[in-house]
This record gives sequence, C-alpha cells and structure tokens, in this order.
Amino acid sequence: MPLSTRTMALQPKHLTRSYVLLLFILFITSFISTTHAACSKMDQHSLFSSFDIASSSLNWTSQDCCRWEGITCDPAGRVTRLLLPSKRLKGVISPFLGNLTHLSHLNLSHNILYGHLEAGFFLSLSRLQILDLSYNLLSGELPLSPPPIYIRIVDLSSNQFNGTIPPSFLQRAWNLSNLNVSNNLLKGQIPSFNCSYSPFLRSLDFSHNDFSGIIPLGLGNCSKLELFRAGFNNLLGTLPSDIHKARALEEVSLPSNKLSGAIGENIANLTNLAILDLYSNQLSGTLPLHIGKLSRLKFIILHFNNLESFLPPSLMNCSSLTELNLGFNQLEGDLSVLNFSKLTQLIKLDLMSNHFTGPLPTSVYSCKSLIALRLSSNDLEGQIQHEILSLKSLSFLSLSFSRLTNVTGAMKILKDCERKVPVWLSKLKKMEVFDLSANRLTGSIPGWLGTLPSLYFINLDDNFISGEFPKELCRLKALRSEKAATQTDHGDFELPIYYRSVNVSASMLQYKYLSNMPPTISLRNNSLSGNIPRDIGQLQLLHRLDIGFNNFSGNIPHQISNLRNLEILDISGNHLFGEIPASLSNLNFLSSFSVAYNNLQGQIPLGTQLQGFNATAFEGNPGLCGSPLPNKCPKKSPGDSDTTKDREDVHDSGNGIPWLQISVSLGFIVGFWGVCGPLALSRSWRYTYFEFFSNIADRFVC
Repeated sequence: MPLSTRTMALQPKHLTRSYVLLLFILFITSFISTTHAACSKMDQHSLFSSFDIASSSLNWTSQDCCRWEGITCDPAGRVTRLLLPSKRLKGVISPFLGNLTHLSHLNLSHNILYGHLEAGFFLSLSRLQILDLSYNLLSGELPLSPPPIYIRIVDLSSNQFNGTIPPSFLQRAWNLSNLNVSNNLLKGQIPSFNCSYSPFLRSLDFSHNDFSGIIPLGLGNCSKLELFRAGFNNLLGTLPSDIHKARALEEVSLPSNKLSGAIGENIANLTNLAILDLYSNQLSGTLPLHIGKLSRLKFIILHFNNLESFLPPSLMNCSSLTELNLGFNQLEGDLSVLNFSKLTQLIKLDLMSNHFTGPLPTSVYSCKSLIALRLSSNDLEGQIQHEILSLKSLSFLSLSFSRLTNVTGAMKILKDCERKVPVWLSKLKKMEVFDLSANRLTGSIPGWLGTLPSLYFINLDDNFISGEFPKELCRLKALRSEKAATQTDHGDFELPIYYRSVNVSASMLQYKYLSNMPPTISLRNNSLSGNIPRDIGQLQLLHRLDIGFNNFSGNIPHQISNLRNLEILDISGNHLFGEIPASLSNLNFLSSFSVAYNNLQGQIPLGTQLQGFNATAFEGNPGLCGSPLPNKCPKKSPGDSDTTKDREDVHDSGNGIPWLQISVSLGFIVGFWGVCGPLALSRSWRYTYFEFFSNIADRFVC
C-alpha cells in the first residue's frame, strides 16, 4: 500500500483520538473552574469584619464568600479581587483587609469611607496591582509604607488626604502606570519621577491640591507618559525644561497656578499633544512660532495670562482645533489677516479682552462648526457682515466693548433670520440674553425686541443709541409673567461669562449658567430721550434697571414702585424733574440706587430705606433736600401737596403748574448743569458704578 494511502486510512482513527483528548481536557478545565476550593475561613472572617453590611447594598448570604458580590477567588479559595464601588459602604478602612494577602485588585470607590489609612497599609498587600479608593471621605497622611512592587494603578482622588507625599510612597513602584491623587488637601512639592525605574508611567494627576514649589525635572524621561495634570495648585516657576522630551504626551493641564515665563518653542516637539491647558497663570512672551506643527491639538486653553504680541500664522494650521481660548491676554494685531478657514472643526473661539484690531475677520465665517464666538473687549471695528448667517450652529455671540458701528444694520441681519430660517436662528424667539454693549452702535432700539417671549436680559450700555425707550420693551413676557419666565431655557453657557460687581476693586465674577443672570434692562450712557414710560411698571420680574446718563426728561413714574424685585435702580445723569415718588420706598430689595445729577426737587421720602443710601445717590440735584443730604428742607404750609403722583397727574393733563416751562426758564446755570454736567461726568461716573465691566455674552438659543 502506498504511503499516501496508508496515511489516509489512518486519519479517521487519529482524528478520533485527538477529539477525545480535546474533550477530556475541556471537561477537566471546566470541572476545575467550577469546583474551586471553598473560600478561606480567614478571608471570609476578614471580609465580614471589614464592612458594615447592614448599611450597605450588599447581599452576602452565601456560605461561600467566593460567591459573594464583588468577590473573586483563586482556585485555592483565597480572595484576589475585592470590587465594591458605589455600594453605600460606611466606616473606616479596617485593618482586617490586611489579612487578604492574595489581593490583587481593591476597588472601594464612591462610598462613604472615612478615617485614615494605617502607616503600614501596604505591608501585607504585597500582590496588590490596582488600588482605587477614590470618592470617599478618607483623610490623614498617606501611608509611609510604599505600595508593593506590582502596583500598576493608584487612585486616591476626591478624598481629604493631607500632608505631603512621602518619598518612599513611590520608591519601588516600578510597574506604576497611573497615579491620581487629585482633589485632596495634599501640600509640599510634587514628587520627582525617575522613569528609568518606572518605565510604564502613562498618567499623573496632582490637580486640585495645595502643592507648591516648582514642577520637578524628570518628566522628560517618561517616554510613555500621555497625561500630566497639576492644575489648581500653587506651583511656581516655568514649565519644566525637559517636558518637551516626553514625546508621547497627549495632555498637559496646569491651569490656575502661578507659573511664569514663556511657553517655549520646544513645545512644538510634542506632536501627539491634543490638550494644552495653561489658563489662569502668569505666563508671558509670545505663542510658539511653530505651534502649527501640533496638528493633533484639539484644545488650546490659555486665557488669563500675560501673553503678548501677534498670533503666529502657523496657528491656523492646527486644523484639529475644537476650542481656542486666548482671552484676557495682551495679544495684538489685525485679526483680519489671519485665515481661520482651515479650522473647520472649531467649535469655540474666544479672543476676548485683548488688543486685536481691524474688522471682524470674514474667514471666521468659514468655521461652519462654530457654536460660540466671543471677540468682545478688543479694538475691532466695522460692521457685522451678512455672512454670519452661514454659521448655522452658532448659539453664543459676544461682540461687546468693541468699535462696531451701525446697530440698524446688525438688527436687520438678525431679524432677517426669521424669513430665511437658518438653523442657528430659526427659533429666534428663544433668544434670552442680548448684549451689544460698549460699541459704537447708532440708531434706535428696535421695538421687535419686545416680542421675544424668552428675552429677559438686555444690555446696550455705552453706545450712541438715540430715540425713546420703546414701549414694546414693557411687554417682554419673560419679565412680566412667572409662567413665561419658568418656560425659558436656563441652561449653561457655551463659554463662561465674566462680570465685575458693583465694587470696582472686587474680583471678577464668573457665570456658567443662565439661571444665575439677573433679569436686566441696561441702557446706560447712550442718547435716549423722552419720558420713562409708565408701562415699565409691568416688568415685575425685573431685577436691574439702569438707564443712567441719557437724556430722559419728565417725572419719575411712580409705577416703578411696582417692580418689587428690583435690586439695582439707576436713573442718574438725566434731565428728570419733580419729586422722588414716596412709593419707591416699597422697593425693599434695593441694594444699589441712584437718582444723582438730574433736576429733582423736594424732600427725599422720610422713614424709608432710600435714606439709607449714601448722599452720592442724590447729589447733583440742587432742589433736593433732607437726609442723607446735608441741606434741610423748608417747612411745608398746610395746603401743600405731599405726593409726586399729584404733580405728575397735573403735568400730564396740561393743567396746574407748568413744571416743564418752569424748568426750562430756570436759567443758564441749571440748564448748563442739566445738559453739560452729565456729558462731562458720564465717563468718570460709569466707572464708579455697577457697569464698570459689562461684557455678558449675547445668547441665541436654537
């Protein structure tokens, strides 16, 4: 028989034996895996003694602890994994856990554990590879005994650990890949890492602690390091000079420290970098000239620093950018010369509060993914172009404190959106916050603003707007009806809003949510004229009314007293006459008030909180008298009227004393003070009051 024939003849028997052997092996393996030894009595006792089962969500009822929830054992019945996150565990970390000497994985995160870790916590846990105690209430200093040599992941974040990190803590962590001690109370210096001994290090997170001193050298030797976070500490000095050697870095996050010096050109060597977050430091110098080499950069967050000079053209080569925030620096140059059209993935662009010049860059309109655009507080000029309608996803636009012109044209562009129905403004009636303050806007305030049912914040301060106060604004539903106000979308801002309070020296406030914005109409420092409409009393949800330093005339309407939620009322620097309505004393929530620099007369209402304000709130009205002003009021005859409302009714009916004619004929001195005084004082006055810094963003909710 040929060899080939014999082989074929033998093949079936050979295959049969192989299959039988394979099945036998599978059977034995299955038998062994399902018939492991019962849980070690010592381990079972240690587990029972370590936790208060009654207060937890655990159901440990089996006689074999290897079958308990969160427990894994080896074939010998020794516990190797204890994974109990989010089980409502309470109490301290029991020393009985030290008896689980075969433990390799320990996860007790997101519970209510408190107290401190024993100094020798790691001594018996020599096989531990993963330790996660995050999101508890643990306190005290970290254990002096170093983690075992096999440890790969240590997560102690979001607790209350204090003190320093002992040098011995990471002395033998040769296999360590991830260390997270963020959101604790740790202090001292960040420990140095010699990656010659820890070659697997990939992630380090020291953020939200109280670390100080400089960032130690050594990170450059960490060839596998991908993430380095140490934000919200008190770190000093410059960026580590060797950090650019850690070529695997994908994230460098060091915000809210005291770092200084330049970012350095070598940062361009980190070609894998996706996140560069260094905001709120004291960094200076220019942006790296060749930053465009970082083609994978998605986030550049550098606001609140001292960066200066021009933006490097290579920045426009970072085509993966989704957020570019360079606000609150000293950057300059003509923005229109930069070509933003390559940044097709850009979602947020914030260049607020710099010294950029030139017209609005038309290339920005090529960034079709833009959701938030803020160019406010620069020296930009020109007009909003019609191409802005191509930004169909835009929901946040802030251009305040610039030198933009032609408010009428801007309003037409926005209003036209109702007919053309682009995606980003197809639901214009959901606009809630409207701010074009501190520009060079002219024309009148469009009455159709009053038809927007969700609008509750209007800021047009510091422009050249003329005309009257539109009566349509007195019909704003979100300022009249509690029901309408509750139906508005008070979500979060796409970019945080910065605002300075009444006290000019106070730190800047930051708003992240619409619900924190006070219902406001602020038209300060314009050229508005005519009477303050009586219908303004219908805006009963209004918290802030500032129409100071305009050309309003007539009486103060007593209907303002219907605005019971008012916290700020400023009608200073106008040509108002008559008395202060006594009914204004009903405004119990007023924290700031001013009628200064008008032609008001008579006695300041007695026995009211109005008399609790400083005299500066009433100065510049020669005819006013009574506390808190130093000049006393003359005694009234029995027949004198006591109410401003009576005077107002007489004036409006055309009968009685002609107050307008009398005020005009008072002569050159009063006329000069009433007209020229506010003009001379308008700039200095506005810097001493609430609108010192008003750059709340314009909110367009789609």
